[in-house]
Amino acid sequence: MQLPVQITARDFLTSAALLSLIRKRANKLNQFYNRINSCRIVLEMLQKHKRQGKLFNIRINVTVPGKEFVATHKNDQDMYIAVREAFNAITRQLEEHCRKRHGRVKTHSDLLHGHVARLNTREGYGFINGTDGNEYYFSITNTSYPQFDQFIIGDAVEFIPEAYSEGWQAHHVVREKPHPIAA
Repeated sequence: MQLPVQITARDFLTSAALLSLIRKRANKLNQFYNRINSCRIVLEMLQKHKRQGKLFNIRINVTVPGKEFVATHKNDQDMYIAVREAFNAITRQLEEHCRKRHGRVKTHSDLLHGHVARLNTREGYGFINGTDGNEYYFSITNTSYPQFDQFIIGDAVEFIPEAYSEGWQAHHVVREKPHPIAA
């Protein structure tokens, strides 16, 4: 099915090659989501009186049943690059919408709670005793808040557990309650 595409150019003349590229990219959107109702594209040239370094904007509106997606790429000196970047953005939005509609959404495991049991700040790793009785390894790269060097033994934390061949590892480690300021 041919996608209904409306192209509007403001303040400049478009070439046949540019219009052909835009129509081709718009019709390719059906591969990512086949229930598109309409596609409106606005091409705009800013600073139309400049002789060199003219800037272009592109805005793409795609409507699907019950939703509208918008992608904009602003202030690019090359219209073809602006078209490419805007279509890449709208494609990502349509792919994400399609994944959500089909229930293919990434989910995280339930958060576990525990306490920091041991720390090796020089080496950048430590261990958490989880409320489930397991011990979880974590490192600088697994901490979300605060920074690794701000953890102390006994901190209450929450984390996402993950099984590895050598044991358990904690990801996205977050301290539950900040320490009271010492007077």
